[in-house]
Amino acid sequence: MLERLEIESFLVLADELHFGRMAERLHVSRARISQTIRSLERRIGAPLFERTSRTVRLTPLGRRLHAEVEPGYRRVERGVARAQAEARGIGGVLPVGYLGSAAGEFLMDAIRAFGRLHPDTEVQIHETQLSDLLGPLRTGRVDVLVTQFPVAESDLTRGPVVLRVPRMLAVPANHTLAKRHSVSLEDLARDRVFACSGDVPDYWQKHFAPARTPSGQPVRRGRSASTMQETLAMVGAGQGISPVGADVAARYTPRGVVYVPFTDAEPVEYGLVWRTSGETARVRAFVAAAAGLAALPEDAQPVGTGPEGAQAVGTGMEGAQAVGTGPEGAQAVGTEPEGARSLGTGMEATGVRGAGMMPAEPAASASAGDR
Repeated sequence: MLERLEIESFLVLADELHFGRMAERLHVSRARISQTIRSLERRIGAPLFERTSRTVRLTPLGRRLHAEVEPGYRRVERGVARAQAEARGIGGVLPVGYLGSAAGEFLMDAIRAFGRLHPDTEVQIHETQLSDLLGPLRTGRVDVLVTQFPVAESDLTRGPVVLRVPRMLAVPANHTLAKRHSVSLEDLARDRVFACSGDVPDYWQKHFAPARTPSGQPVRRGRSASTMQETLAMVGAGQGISPVGADVAARYTPRGVVYVPFTDAEPVEYGLVWRTSGETARVRAFVAAAAGLAALPEDAQPVGTGPEGAQAVGTGMEGAQAVGTGPEGAQAVGTEPEGARSLGTGMEATGVRGAGMMPAEPAASASAGDR
């Protein structure tokens, strides 16, 4: 294995072709340089330089070695330099992931807020999937993830809650529950509830689809699904029911699926998660910007339903973010300069009972994280 000084001495001497100037660049003596080059040539087994009293030049073997070694060594140098610069400051590249459409919309606002404070940082966006809930963080594909809570992992740091979305129950259109204007957690015992397949923590699974209702009634498990499309397709086919976030109901209404709001279920919470060992100044700055965007005013209700049925999620830099059901059944989701964006009304046309949400334009695919 070649030593770093040997490689660096070889490349610098090939550039300078002068022992004196090379010694000045590397801040070592000419004797040390000569010794290092001779050691390298012994390792290779042949001369790499032709030396005279007046000139130094590469041998044909030296030229070939230089052509193969120099590009790789320079890439290593640039990579180390970038890593050092990133560790010292905020500028650079920050890969951020999101799970689900509600998290994606919040992330867009967070990136804009972060960009105003740190315009020299490039944020790369990655959509993650429910079947690999925390994998992108652990593999380093993303440094920060906006995902659904709960997250309780020893190697990950959980940040603040940034978004709350009411929970609804997706049921077949011909199901007895589809005629109801609301459901309770006790109704989960009335049919099979779909499970999540893939690398999903057991505690996360139980949080969204508990094994028993609050009164102790067993909840039957249905087939496992790795994507939201699979889940809703099975619901529409009459094979079971599934709790989902109101953002799913607002955007995806497949044929044969009706969404009914819960009266007693806690909202779906989204928050920021990152590797504890990968926390940098850049990660901390992004988390601070996102938390500031979602900060609740002192008089807001962070969990639960407000006096008019709406759920306040934050005021932030761009305005209030609200997700919930108003007195007339309107659903508000998102952030606008003047407040929340209404997704419309029209209960019978949307397949949504008691919420009155108009579906968005059909998407090419629904994220598996939209639960």
